[in-house]
Amino acid sequence: MELKQWFEKGQTPEEYINSMDTHQDNLKRVYEGFSIPENEKENLKQLAAQKLKVIVLTEDWCGDAMVNLPILLKMAEAADMEVRTLNRDENLELMDQYLTNGTSRAIPIFIFLDNDFNEEAVWGPRAPVVQQLVDEEKAKLPPRDHESFPEAQKEMIGRLTAQYKENETIWYEVFQSIKTTLMNQVQM
Repeated sequence: MELKQWFEKGQTPEEYINSMDTHQDNLKRVYEGFSIPENEKENLKQLAAQKLKVIVLTEDWCGDAMVNLPILLKMAEAADMEVRTLNRDENLELMDQYLTNGTSRAIPIFIFLDNDFNEEAVWGPRAPVVQQLVDEEKAKLPPRDHESFPEAQKEMIGRLTAQYKENETIWYEVFQSIKTTLMNQVQM
């Protein structure tokens, strides 16, 4: 399928959020808590002329998607971007074209398209600062085959989820990372 077809297949953000079971409240918390910095609004207005569209590969259970998607949605509102979401596990044909490090189906992935549905930029799954935080947390885990690994991993996910939904510094790092990708890759 072409990117235009993938975009047309996707759900609107409202449809996706309404269908969420796992992280709906957390996503809404980030959405309601985050606002575009005043000094950045003009940059996003300049993007509006590009009439960008965004395909988001996501899943409700994903903590990274929970924090990144609401920030993208705020940016999309400010830059007049049309967003559609696709569940990763139901769209592996597309997902496998956007593997992280060529091997991982890590999400979310944001595929920015021009008005003719050509790929302009790709972002995801994490801002560099967030990746560093995740790497530091993972380094504390016991080996995968250790009996305490499942419980330790569950606790780590809980700590990360709490930071994702509460730590505004993370939100602004995500914003800056997405914005930088757009400003560096979109033809203006």
